[in-house]
Amino acid sequence: MPRILGSALVGAALSAAGVAYQGIFKNPMADPYVLGVSAGAAVGASLAIVLGIGLTLFGVNTLPILAFAASLATVFTVYNISRVGSRVPVTTLLLSGIAVSIFLSAIVAVLQFIAGKKLQTIVFWLMGSFSDVQWKDVWAVLPLISIGTLIIYFYARDLNILSLGEETAQNLGVDVEKVKKLLLIFGSLVTAAAVSISGLIGFIGLMIPHITRIIIGPDHRILLPTSIIVGASFLVICDAVARVIVSAAELPVGIITALSGGPFLIYLLRKKKESYAM
Repeated sequence: MPRILGSALVGAALSAAGVAYQGIFKNPMADPYVLGVSAGAAVGASLAIVLGIGLTLFGVNTLPILAFAASLATVFTVYNISRVGSRVPVTTLLLSGIAVSIFLSAIVAVLQFIAGKKLQTIVFWLMGSFSDVQWKDVWAVLPLISIGTLIIYFYARDLNILSLGEETAQNLGVDVEKVKKLLLIFGSLVTAAAVSISGLIGFIGLMIPHITRIIIGPDHRILLPTSIIVGASFLVICDAVARVIVSAAELPVGIITALSGGPFLIYLLRKKKESYAM
């Protein structure tokens, strides 16, 4: 049961963050990891494993804590690098996220090189899995994901207006910079909480919001809760498949989502190419 609830929470969190990020950047290719949340979590988790504090410290599992803290620290760094006065230009934010992610990925590679016998543990965590999720993990992230998702939904109307353009939204009374800042903060919060217990699970935040948007339309007041339900259900199904698809062992769920998301990303690129051709 904790495994099922954990996968549902992570699927819901990544889908909600994906809706928020795609709304902010006005781009269906945006996902919750775009600001380096995944790279930060990878560094935190890899450090915990290499330093030997990834199991327990005073009875507490420190790996999720370090992954969560490193994720938030990364987002804070990316945000401050991107800030120009009181504004945070979207393009600068994206480029900063990419640059910091590449740098942190290099650090993870160094940690893997020196990990020795612990290399397998790092690689398995980076693939994403719910095999070690316990009740304490679920209770730890439940309030963070619930509060973060509720706050994102509170700004669903503002996301609708932002889709018209920042200047139009400003003229309609939306405090654009405040809304972007809050959505980035809470989108990153729920993403960091999710990956801290599951490892890196790709494509959920990219794929689920886009599929849901195609089916029900772009109204974020409906899109967000629907994406949460679809994302939670999809990841529970993926985890079930990961447990039974290989009889002798358990496949990391991140592999299942990648096998689903890879073709979908190709589909998105094809659609974009066709729209340019027209």
